[in-house]
Amino acid sequence: MTANSLRLIFMGTPRFAVPTLAALIEAGHNIAGVFTQPDRRSGRGRRLSPPPVKQFAQKQGLAVFQPASLREDSDAKQQIANLRPDAIIVSAYGLFLPSDTLATPPLGCLNVHPSLLPRHRGPSPVATAILKGDATTGVTIMLLDDGMDTGPVLAQRETAIAPEEPCDALTSRLFDIGSDLLVETLEKWNAGDVSPTAQTEANATLTKHLKREDGRIDWNQTTQAID
Repeated sequence: MTANSLRLIFMGTPRFAVPTLAALIEAGHNIAGVFTQPDRRSGRGRRLSPPPVKQFAQKQGLAVFQPASLREDSDAKQQIANLRPDAIIVSAYGLFLPSDTLATPPLGCLNVHPSLLPRHRGPSPVATAILKGDATTGVTIMLLDDGMDTGPVLAQRETAIAPEEPCDALTSRLFDIGSDLLVETLEKWNAGDVSPTAQTEANATLTKHLKREDGRIDWNQTTQAID
Protein backbone atom coordinates (compact mmCIF):
# COMPACT_ATOMS: atom_id res chain seq x y z
CA MET A 1 0.00 0.00 0.00
CA THR A 2 1.14 3.55 -0.70
CA ALA A 3 1.31 6.32 1.88
CA ASN A 4 -1.84 7.88 0.41
CA SER A 5 -3.78 4.63 0.02
CA LEU A 6 -7.41 4.58 1.15
CA ARG A 7 -9.54 1.78 2.49
CA LEU A 8 -12.29 1.40 -0.11
CA ILE A 9 -15.41 -0.57 -0.86
CA PHE A 10 -16.00 -1.03 -4.58
CA MET A 11 -19.47 -1.55 -6.05
CA GLY A 12 -19.91 -2.59 -9.68
CA THR A 13 -21.32 -5.38 -11.82
CA PRO A 14 -20.73 -5.51 -15.63
CA ARG A 15 -17.47 -5.69 -17.57
CA PHE A 16 -17.54 -1.91 -18.05
CA ALA A 17 -16.89 -1.55 -14.32
CA VAL A 18 -13.83 -3.80 -14.21
CA PRO A 19 -11.33 -1.13 -15.41
CA THR A 20 -12.35 1.12 -12.51
CA LEU A 21 -11.63 -1.58 -9.95
CA ALA A 22 -8.37 -2.43 -11.70
CA ALA A 23 -7.30 1.23 -11.68
CA LEU A 24 -7.94 1.52 -7.93
CA ILE A 25 -5.87 -1.58 -7.26
CA GLU A 26 -3.06 -0.31 -9.49
CA ALA A 27 -3.13 3.03 -7.64
CA GLY A 28 -2.34 1.14 -4.43
CA HIS A 29 -5.64 1.48 -2.62
CA ASN A 30 -6.83 -1.13 -0.11
CA ILE A 31 -9.99 -2.75 -1.48
CA ALA A 32 -11.71 -3.93 1.70
CA GLY A 33 -14.63 -5.52 -0.15
CA VAL A 34 -16.33 -5.74 -3.53
CA PHE A 35 -20.11 -5.57 -3.80
CA THR A 36 -21.71 -6.82 -7.00
CA GLN A 37 -25.12 -8.10 -8.03
CA PRO A 38 -26.06 -11.77 -7.56
CA ASP A 39 -25.16 -14.40 -10.15
CA ARG A 40 -27.73 -14.61 -12.96
CA ARG A 41 -28.86 -17.44 -15.18
CA SER A 42 -27.87 -16.95 -18.81
CA GLY A 43 -27.22 -18.83 -22.04
CA ARG A 44 -29.06 -21.77 -23.54
CA GLY A 45 -28.38 -23.95 -20.49
CA ARG A 46 -29.62 -21.23 -18.11
CA ARG A 47 -26.61 -21.78 -15.89
CA LEU A 48 -25.74 -19.37 -13.13
CA SER A 49 -23.10 -16.95 -14.36
CA PRO A 50 -21.09 -14.66 -12.05
CA PRO A 51 -20.88 -10.97 -12.95
CA PRO A 52 -17.61 -9.88 -14.60
CA VAL A 53 -16.70 -7.78 -11.56
CA LYS A 54 -17.00 -10.84 -9.32
CA GLN A 55 -14.81 -12.90 -11.63
CA PHE A 56 -12.11 -10.22 -11.66
CA ALA A 57 -12.31 -9.58 -7.92
CA GLN A 58 -11.94 -13.25 -7.06
CA LYS A 59 -8.85 -13.49 -9.26
CA GLN A 60 -7.41 -10.62 -7.20
CA GLY A 61 -8.21 -12.44 -3.96
CA LEU A 62 -10.73 -9.81 -2.87
CA ALA A 63 -13.72 -10.41 -0.61
CA VAL A 64 -16.95 -10.40 -2.65
CA PHE A 65 -20.48 -9.68 -1.39
CA GLN A 66 -23.63 -10.17 -3.50
CA PRO A 67 -26.75 -8.84 -1.75
CA ALA A 68 -29.88 -8.65 -3.89
CA SER A 69 -30.72 -5.31 -2.28
CA LEU A 70 -28.95 -2.80 -0.07
CA ARG A 71 -32.15 -1.08 1.02
CA GLU A 72 -33.80 -4.20 2.41
CA ASP A 73 -30.82 -6.29 3.50
CA SER A 74 -29.79 -5.32 7.04
CA ASP A 75 -26.93 -7.83 6.97
CA ALA A 76 -25.45 -6.14 3.90
CA LYS A 77 -25.65 -2.75 5.59
CA GLN A 78 -23.85 -4.15 8.62
CA GLN A 79 -21.19 -5.74 6.40
CA ILE A 80 -20.50 -2.35 4.85
CA ALA A 81 -20.26 -0.70 8.25
CA ASN A 82 -17.95 -3.45 9.54
CA LEU A 83 -15.56 -2.94 6.61
CA ARG A 84 -14.98 0.66 7.79
CA PRO A 85 -14.32 2.20 4.35
CA ASP A 86 -12.84 5.65 3.90
CA ALA A 87 -14.95 5.89 0.74
CA ILE A 88 -17.29 3.78 -1.36
CA ILE A 89 -16.66 3.75 -5.11
CA VAL A 90 -19.62 2.98 -7.38
CA SER A 91 -19.26 2.12 -11.06
CA ALA A 92 -22.25 0.63 -12.92
CA TYR A 93 -23.46 -1.22 -9.83
CA GLY A 94 -27.16 -1.25 -10.63
CA LEU A 95 -28.53 -1.02 -7.07
CA PHE A 96 -29.54 2.05 -5.08
CA LEU A 97 -27.59 2.89 -1.93
CA PRO A 98 -29.78 3.75 1.09
CA SER A 99 -29.19 6.89 3.14
CA ASP A 100 -27.47 5.11 6.02
CA THR A 101 -25.01 3.48 3.61
CA LEU A 102 -24.33 6.82 1.92
CA ALA A 103 -23.47 8.26 5.33
CA THR A 104 -21.09 5.44 6.33
CA PRO A 105 -17.75 6.47 4.75
CA PRO A 106 -16.17 9.79 5.85
CA LEU A 107 -15.21 10.65 2.25
CA GLY A 108 -18.65 9.74 0.92
CA CYS A 109 -19.70 7.60 -2.03
CA LEU A 110 -18.10 8.51 -5.36
CA ASN A 111 -19.86 7.44 -8.54
CA VAL A 112 -18.52 7.13 -12.10
CA HIS A 113 -21.34 8.28 -14.40
CA PRO A 114 -20.91 8.09 -18.21
CA SER A 115 -22.37 11.46 -19.17
CA LEU A 116 -21.79 15.14 -18.51
CA LEU A 117 -24.27 15.62 -15.69
CA PRO A 118 -26.85 17.01 -15.29
CA ARG A 119 -27.42 15.92 -18.91
CA HIS A 120 -28.56 12.30 -19.24
CA ARG A 121 -29.21 11.24 -15.67
CA GLY A 122 -30.56 7.76 -15.17
CA PRO A 123 -30.07 4.23 -16.52
CA SER A 124 -29.16 4.70 -20.21
CA PRO A 125 -26.92 7.78 -20.57
CA VAL A 126 -24.64 6.41 -23.30
CA ALA A 127 -27.35 5.08 -25.60
CA THR A 128 -29.40 8.24 -25.08
CA ALA A 129 -26.46 10.49 -26.03
CA ILE A 130 -26.19 8.58 -29.32
CA LEU A 131 -29.95 8.55 -29.93
CA LYS A 132 -30.15 12.31 -29.30
CA GLY A 133 -27.38 12.95 -31.82
CA ASP A 134 -25.04 14.52 -29.27
CA ALA A 135 -21.68 15.47 -30.76
CA THR A 136 -19.94 15.08 -27.42
CA THR A 137 -20.45 13.32 -24.13
CA GLY A 138 -18.17 12.56 -21.21
CA VAL A 139 -17.74 11.23 -17.71
CA THR A 140 -18.73 12.72 -14.37
CA ILE A 141 -17.27 11.84 -10.98
CA MET A 142 -19.94 12.75 -8.48
CA LEU A 143 -20.93 12.28 -4.86
CA LEU A 144 -24.02 10.13 -4.50
CA ASP A 145 -27.04 11.42 -2.62
CA ASP A 146 -30.61 10.12 -2.23
CA GLY A 147 -31.61 11.17 -5.77
CA MET A 148 -30.90 9.58 -9.14
CA ASP A 149 -27.59 11.06 -10.28
CA THR A 150 -28.42 14.36 -8.58
CA GLY A 151 -25.40 14.67 -6.27
CA PRO A 152 -22.68 17.31 -6.49
CA VAL A 153 -20.00 17.03 -9.17
CA LEU A 154 -16.33 16.58 -8.30
CA ALA A 155 -14.87 16.33 -11.82
CA GLN A 156 -15.83 15.94 -15.46
CA ARG A 157 -14.03 15.02 -18.67
CA GLU A 158 -15.51 15.55 -22.14
CA THR A 159 -14.97 13.48 -25.28
CA ALA A 160 -16.32 13.55 -28.82
CA ILE A 161 -18.65 10.81 -30.03
CA ALA A 162 -17.12 9.31 -33.16
CA PRO A 163 -19.31 8.96 -36.27
CA GLU A 164 -21.29 5.72 -36.07
CA GLU A 165 -19.60 4.79 -32.77
CA PRO A 166 -21.68 1.93 -31.32
CA CYS A 167 -23.01 2.03 -27.78
CA ASP A 168 -20.85 -0.79 -26.42
CA ALA A 169 -17.64 0.73 -27.78
CA LEU A 170 -18.51 4.20 -26.48
CA THR A 171 -19.49 2.79 -23.07
CA SER A 172 -16.17 0.96 -22.76
CA ARG A 173 -14.26 4.07 -23.78
CA LEU A 174 -16.13 6.26 -21.31
CA PHE A 175 -15.47 3.92 -18.39
CA ASP A 176 -11.79 3.76 -19.35
CA ILE A 177 -11.72 7.56 -19.24
CA GLY A 178 -13.71 7.51 -16.01
CA SER A 179 -11.31 5.08 -14.35
CA ASP A 180 -8.36 7.44 -14.82
CA LEU A 181 -10.43 10.45 -13.82
CA LEU A 182 -11.68 8.70 -10.68
CA VAL A 183 -8.17 7.87 -9.45
CA GLU A 184 -7.07 11.48 -10.02
CA THR A 185 -10.17 12.92 -8.39
CA LEU A 186 -10.10 10.57 -5.39
CA GLU A 187 -6.56 11.68 -4.55
CA LYS A 188 -7.54 15.36 -4.79
CA TRP A 189 -10.77 14.79 -2.81
CA ASN A 190 -8.87 13.07 -0.02
CA ALA A 191 -6.34 15.93 0.06
CA GLY A 192 -9.06 18.58 0.16
CA ASP A 193 -8.02 19.98 -3.22
CA VAL A 194 -11.40 19.69 -4.94
CA SER A 195 -14.75 21.27 -4.06
CA PRO A 196 -18.15 19.74 -4.90
CA THR A 197 -20.23 21.71 -7.39
CA ALA A 198 -24.02 21.49 -7.25
CA GLN A 199 -25.75 20.46 -10.47
CA THR A 200 -27.92 22.99 -12.29
CA GLU A 201 -31.40 21.51 -12.14
CA ALA A 202 -32.64 23.64 -15.05
CA ASN A 203 -30.21 21.80 -17.35
CA ALA A 204 -31.11 18.30 -16.16
CA THR A 205 -32.38 15.64 -18.56
CA LEU A 206 -33.51 12.11 -17.69
CA THR A 207 -32.98 8.82 -19.47
CA LYS A 208 -35.08 5.66 -19.26
CA HIS A 209 -34.59 1.92 -19.38
CA LEU A 210 -34.55 1.00 -23.08
CA LYS A 211 -36.83 -1.81 -24.23
CA ARG A 212 -36.97 -3.90 -27.39
CA GLU A 213 -39.73 -1.72 -28.85
CA ASP A 214 -37.46 1.32 -28.59
CA GLY A 215 -35.50 -0.21 -31.48
CA ARG A 216 -38.41 0.08 -33.90
CA ILE A 217 -37.82 2.64 -36.64
CA ASP A 218 -40.26 5.52 -36.94
CA TRP A 219 -40.15 6.34 -40.65
CA ASN A 220 -41.69 9.75 -39.94
CA GLN A 221 -38.45 10.86 -38.28
CA THR A 222 -35.62 12.65 -40.06
CA THR A 223 -32.99 10.61 -41.91
CA GLN A 224 -30.45 11.67 -39.28
CA ALA A 225 -32.65 10.39 -36.43
CA ILE A 226 -33.34 7.12 -38.26
CA ASP A 227 -29.63 6.64 -38.92
